Amino acid sequence: MPALSGIIRVMEKAARKAGGRLRRDFGEVEHLQVSRKGPADFVSKADRAAERIIWDELKAARPGWGFVMEEAGEMEGDEDKPRFIVDPLDGTSNFLHGIPHFAVSIAVQERKLGSDDWGEVTAGVVYQPITDETFWAEKSRGAWLHDGRLRVSGRRQMSDALIATGIPYQGHGNFAEWSRIFGALGPNVAGIRRFGAASLDLAWVAAGRFDGFWESGLSPWDSAAGCLLVREAGGFVTDYRGRSQAICDEQVIAANDPLHSRLHKMVAEALR
Repeated sequence: MPALSGIIRVMEKAARKAGGRLRRDFGEVEHLQVSRKGPADFVSKADRAAERIIWDELKAARPGWGFVMEEAGEMEGDEDKPRFIVDPLDGTSNFLHGIPHFAVSIAVQERKLGSDDWGEVTAGVVYQPITDETFWAEKSRGAWLHDGRLRVSGRRQMSDALIATGIPYQGHGNFAEWSRIFGALGPNVAGIRRFGAASLDLAWVAAGRFDGFWESGLSPWDSAAGCLLVREAGGFVTDYRGRSQAICDEQVIAANDPLHSRLHKMVAEALR
């Protein structure tokens, strides 16, 4: 295991501190104050508290850096510094229903050289508070679960593959598109799972627990850290057209090399 860099230490500390608060609130889930910000899109008191903890920790450790946060939105930093992309509680609906499957996701995105545009993601942490698992990755340094190196699944046949996805729900997603993809993949794979937290789905692809993943209509904070984890674990992440982007969110296909090629082909054919 490589020595933890300063930025990974900072991100893990923030994620763990927020995760501790989430664990306490999870035990009191029936008492949480809940508000609606859209159809079936809940924001809890715990969500906001976790985001504030992360903000305070990261801001103190890296002054001048920008932020993209699910609840607070985008906050510009110094023009020559990176930014953090933060989801303080990925899997809010699971959390509010007492389902112990949710995560804190934090990523670092750098500016393109000589440009004001944003470029590659260079560090990412996905922390699962209930299982106390820290998935982390840095560009060119691999992907890890605590001190164990992660590798994507070695399965090569779709018939052996367990694929994760996100299913459209009230007010979110394209049911027709998803149904066409599901109809193409379902008969050809060992199983399809929907667990409700994209950051963890991608972390589990990196860990080889899932063999692949597809979803559309995500936001950058859902997938920024997860995309890096999969890539640093030896996998591929693209959109439905096969384009590799720093953060794939509107469309995501993630898997190892042979399965990604097959998934991409089947998705493309399903959407023609």
